[in-house]
Amino acid sequence: MTTGARGPIESATAELAAWLAGAAGEPVPVGPPRPDDDAARLTLWPLELRPARQTRGSGGGREPYRFTVRYLLCAGGPAALPGLDRVLAAATAGGGGHTVVLEAGDPRLWQAFGTGPRPALLIDVPAQVTHADTVAPPVLAPLRLRQLELLTFDGRVVGPAEQPLAAVRVEVVGQPYATSTDPAGRFRVVGVPHDPERPGPVRLRLTSRGQVLTAEVDPAEPDIVIVCPPPSR
Repeated sequence: MTTGARGPIESATAELAAWLAGAAGEPVPVGPPRPDDDAARLTLWPLELRPARQTRGSGGGREPYRFTVRYLLCAGGPAALPGLDRVLAAATAGGGGHTVVLEAGDPRLWQAFGTGPRPALLIDVPAQVTHADTVAPPVLAPLRLRQLELLTFDGRVVGPAEQPLAAVRVEVVGQPYATSTDPAGRFRVVGVPHDPERPGPVRLRLTSRGQVLTAEVDPAEPDIVIVCPPPSR
């Protein structure tokens, strides 16, 4: 878990080192085992990160990402064995809530450190990355409500020589409303939201015989006429 400005791995390492100092009776430095280590000391090293089971909460916040940091606690030599014994006893007694794994005898592990095998423990420490919830900015102005008007207006769709065009589909762009022209080319648009403080044209989309035409009309105009060009050949 993140503590202050430290990340989860750094925090887990610091917390484990503090617990080990109490359990072993002496400070435990953080560093990899080296061939020239003092035989009387323990060393602690974060060895790997291991996945953990993720959970889903019932709240609306984002759940932390959980994982485990596996550490290698190594005895430099026989003189460090009493401290290792004390740590093992404290961990198996439930002190600190740490999980001890007795699998530190892989020769390839010690070969990677360039040293011979030594008495050691693997200690698993749970950690998590906590994501801060997004805080909505405060509302500094009073809430203002205004009611939109619902417009209804009529129009006609004609072709060359003002020939009425029937069965033309008329849609309001951005709105679910749609209708079609009658045999006289007339149409009626009903219930289009309109902000009286921001008057402006209404954009229509007309579809007929594979042709699509868009037109902007003034809903306050008493005689709206939309002229469609002749079909292209």
